[in-house]
Amino acid sequence: MRLRLTVVTVFAALAVVNSYASSTYYVDANGTNPISPYTAWATAATNIQDAVDVSTNGDLVLVKNGVYATGGRVTSGSLTNRVAINKAITVLSVNGPAATIIQGHQTAGTITGADAVRCVFLTNSAVLSGFTLTNGATVVTGSNPKVDTVGGGVYCLTTSSVISNCVLTGNTAYFWGGGAVYGLLRNCVVQGNSANSGGGTYLCALYSCAVMGNTASGSGGGATRGSLNNCTIVSNTAGTYGGGFDGDSDGTLNNCIVYFNNAPANANYYRGSFNPSGSVNYCCTVPYSTNGPGNITNDPVFVNTAAGNLHLQSSSPCINAGNNAVFPGNTDLDGHPRIAGGTVDMGAYEFQSPTTVPFSATLQMPTNNATGITIAWQSVNGVNYFIQRSGNLSMLPPFPTIQSNIIGLPGMTSYTDTNAFGPGPFFYRVGAQP
Repeated sequence: MRLRLTVVTVFAALAVVNSYASSTYYVDANGTNPISPYTAWATAATNIQDAVDVSTNGDLVLVKNGVYATGGRVTSGSLTNRVAINKAITVLSVNGPAATIIQGHQTAGTITGADAVRCVFLTNSAVLSGFTLTNGATVVTGSNPKVDTVGGGVYCLTTSSVISNCVLTGNTAYFWGGGAVYGLLRNCVVQGNSANSGGGTYLCALYSCAVMGNTASGSGGGATRGSLNNCTIVSNTAGTYGGGFDGDSDGTLNNCIVYFNNAPANANYYRGSFNPSGSVNYCCTVPYSTNGPGNITNDPVFVNTAAGNLHLQSSSPCINAGNNAVFPGNTDLDGHPRIAGGTVDMGAYEFQSPTTVPFSATLQMPTNNATGITIAWQSVNGVNYFIQRSGNLSMLPPFPTIQSNIIGLPGMTSYTDTNAFGPGPFFYRVGAQP
C-alpha cells in the first residue's frame, strides 16, 4: 500500500534571512560554477556537504531540486553518511521532498553490506527540512556498533535533532531504526523501511507523522520506544510482536491511530512495561487499552485504506476525539490547520470540515528589500488572506498573525513585512480567511 499525499506542505515556511541574520549558503545539484563559500545561487555548491562544511551554528543551507547521491562523510564510528550535518544549522530544501532527494547506498544482494551509506547524520539542534531520504543502510558491525548499525535513513544524536516535512522511505538498518533513530520528526512520512527492531523509527519523538508499510524482523514494525503523537500507524509488520508499535519500557502513544498492522502477537501495539500511569492515551486501536484515558477500538474509517489514502471520512469516530493537551503543532500532515473543530482529531490528518479553508499550499521565496521582507503567494481575486510569522522552525511555536484582511488579487498577491527585525531567520505562513 502506498501513501497518498493529496497536498505536500510547500514551505509556507520558506526561510529568509535579512541583513542582520546569520549566513545563508546555497546548493544546486545542477550548478556549473561552485565557488566556496557558496553564498549565491550563481556560485552554489553542487553537493550538500560542501555547503555544510563552510557553515557555522545558526546558519541556513538552502538546497535546490535534485538527487544528491554522491560524496560522504564518516563522523562517529566507521559508517559513511551521505550528508553529515555536524553543526546546529538548518538545511532546508526549496521545493520539498518530492523534488529534493538524499540517497544513500545499499549493497546489491545484501542491504547492510560493508560499503553501505546512511543518508544523513544529524547533530544536536540541527534541522533537516523538506527532503526524501532513501536507499540508506548501515553495516552489520563497525568500529562503533551502537552508531554504525542503527538509523539507515537518519541517525540523530538526540531528540533535539529535528526532521520536518521529510519522507523516509526504502531505508534499512541492521539493528535499530530503519528510517530514523533518536530524532524528533514533525509532519513526516515514514514508509517502507526495515530493521531488526523499529522498522520505521527507534526511540524517536513523532508529531503528525504517517508510519506505514515498515517491517521489523523482531519487534516494532512501525516504531519501537519513543513518543508518538497524532500519528497514523498502519500496515506495518513485525516478526515477533508489536506490528505497529513496540513500547518496550518507555513508549508512549497519544492521539494516534494504530490499526491494520500485523505480527504473530500484539499486532497493533505491545505495551511492554509501560508507565502504569498511562501510555496509550486517546488512541484508536485494537485491543482496547485501559492503560490511559480516551481510547477507542472503532474502525477509523479512512477514505481508502487499500489505496493509502489515510484521511478521515466524515463518519470517522476519530474526529474531535483526541486530547488538546498534547499539542502536535499548528498543522497536520497536509499542512492544514491542526484543530479544525474545537478538539484535535486522532491521527496525522485533521478532518477539514466544509467551512474550513486550508492554508495556501504554495509560496514564492520571500525577498529582502529596503523596506522589509516581501512574501508573494498564489491568490484568488477578492478572497481575504492573513499572514503569520515565526522565528523558530525547529520548535514550531504558535505562529502569531501579523496581518489579516489582505484582499487577494488575480494570480499573485504580495505583502511586505516591515517588522522583521533581529537575527532571523523568519518563517511565514499564508492562509485564506473563512
